Amino acid sequence: MGVSNKKIRVLVVDDSLVFREAIKRGISKDGYIDVVGVAADPYIARDMILDLEPDVLTLDVEMPKMNGIEFLRRLLPQYPIPVVVVSAVNDSVFSALDTGAVDFVSKPDVCKKEDLDRFISELVMKIKIASVSKIKVLTEEHIKPVVSGFKNNSKIIAVGASTGGTEAFYEVLKGFPADMPGVVVVQHMPPVFTRMYAERLNRSCEMEVKEAETGDIIKKGRVLIAPGGYQMAVYKENNNYYVKCLEGENVNGHCPSVDVMFESIAKVAPKEAIGVILTGMGNDGAKGLLNMRKNGSYTIGQDEKTSVVYGMPMVAYNIGAVIKQTSLERIPEAIYECLKK
Repeated sequence: MGVSNKKIRVLVVDDSLVFREAIKRGISKDGYIDVVGVAADPYIARDMILDLEPDVLTLDVEMPKMNGIEFLRRLLPQYPIPVVVVSAVNDSVFSALDTGAVDFVSKPDVCKKEDLDRFISELVMKIKIASVSKIKVLTEEHIKPVVSGFKNNSKIIAVGASTGGTEAFYEVLKGFPADMPGVVVVQHMPPVFTRMYAERLNRSCEMEVKEAETGDIIKKGRVLIAPGGYQMAVYKENNNYYVKCLEGENVNGHCPSVDVMFESIAKVAPKEAIGVILTGMGNDGAKGLLNMRKNGSYTIGQDEKTSVVYGMPMVAYNIGAVIKQTSLERIPEAIYECLKK
């Protein structure tokens, strides 16, 4: 999937005049983005949406009169517009993603040009991705929890995801029992947020979830989330599997990269692993998943219908890396069936 060449109509919603102007000025420099309006609060934004019909909203979370999350709850059922949340560093972004936002960008220090430039570059990229993303439809359906008592408890479940992946992985994980084999995860996410994401999952799931640290053992009942800004790989020592988290260059534009994790598993534990690739833009993870499959791993890819962005799983499927492609709701069942073998 590629980003459309059509100019993307963007409405900027932020209570700060400084940020509104900084965002408008910054993203307008991109030739494929047209800022059609700015709004200081959700009530103004609501009226502008009707008049301007934007393709994408950038939305501050903390605003007077009505916060961004409540605005999303009221807006999306009536006007399913892709939203990129702009937020300070706190876990409210995950509430926004849970409510239907496509992605988020953390607010910069506007006094530091380097920070502001990074922020604008990231926001432009995520606006373009959001413009071709599907809006998650909130439903009351839940994945049926899988049954414990696995034939093969030595399996490693390795999951890679990007845009839409924070909620997609939660949908998979919340069905896992406490005695599930160890899970390792790369979700494209910046530093600090990976720790908050792990803590959030740990509070709501039966398995223990933590941000990975070098030397952490992959064991039954534990989920290790790759830390933002570090590459995570799996290694074997004394018949156990561990992770190492090292600073390194971006791979496929990302740090952490799904390919780095998948490639390490393809080398040290292919016959002991299940690889899962979820929603996301780009091709990160496809080659690593292919090598996992070639070396004996069972591999699963999310289907187009349930992907927010059918990019990473599409590339993996097209190059033959995926043994079973299925809906998000059926991925836990597919994993469980493999564990019974």
